[in-house]
Amino acid sequence: MGEDCASLGPLELTDGRWRVGDATRPDAHWVEFRPEGFHQHEPDSEGQLVPWSRVMNGIRITWGKHPWDTNNRGLYTLRGMVATRDGGWMHMTLRHPYEDHQLRFDQHTRPYRAVDALRLEALLRQLADDGKLQLLGDPEWVGRAAAHLADGENRWITSRSLRRAVAEALAAAGPVSP
Repeated sequence: MGEDCASLGPLELTDGRWRVGDATRPDAHWVEFRPEGFHQHEPDSEGQLVPWSRVMNGIRITWGKHPWDTNNRGLYTLRGMVATRDGGWMHMTLRHPYEDHQLRFDQHTRPYRAVDALRLEALLRQLADDGKLQLLGDPEWVGRAAAHLADGENRWITSRSLRRAVAEALAAAGPVSP
C-alpha cells in the first residue's frame, strides 16, 4: 500500500478525514478522528465528541453487534481476516468522570486483514499510553503512520511484533504537520 495508503483495517480516509468504520452509508455508525477528539457518528443524530483529554487508556477493538460481547475480540479466519461482519466497537476508559466507554462502527463491505486491525489497535493503545492521542487529529500524520503499518506482512502477529511495528510507524510518521 505504501504512501498511497487509504485504509488500515476499519480505518479509512474518506473526504480528507480518517474514520473507523464505513462512513459512506447514510445509515451507518462510524468514528471520526478530529483535531479535538473522537467523534461518534450515528444515524439521525448530531453524534458525540470524546475529547482526547478524556481518554485514559485501554483502547481495544471488539467485533460484533453488542459492546458487551467481548468474547468476539479475536474472531479471525484461517486466512488471517476478521471473521465477523456485524460491525465493531472501540472500547476505552475515560476520565472526569471515570467510566468505560464504547464507540460503535459499522464495517465496510471489504474484508479486513487481521494484522491491520491488530496494528490499528496497537497504535491507538500506544498513543493513549504515551498521552499523544491528539496526533490522530492530523490527517497527514495519520496517513503516514497508517501507510507504514499497512505495509507489513500478515504473519507472526505477536505482542512484540505489534509493539515494534507501532514504534517504527511512530518514527516514520514523524512530527505533526505545521
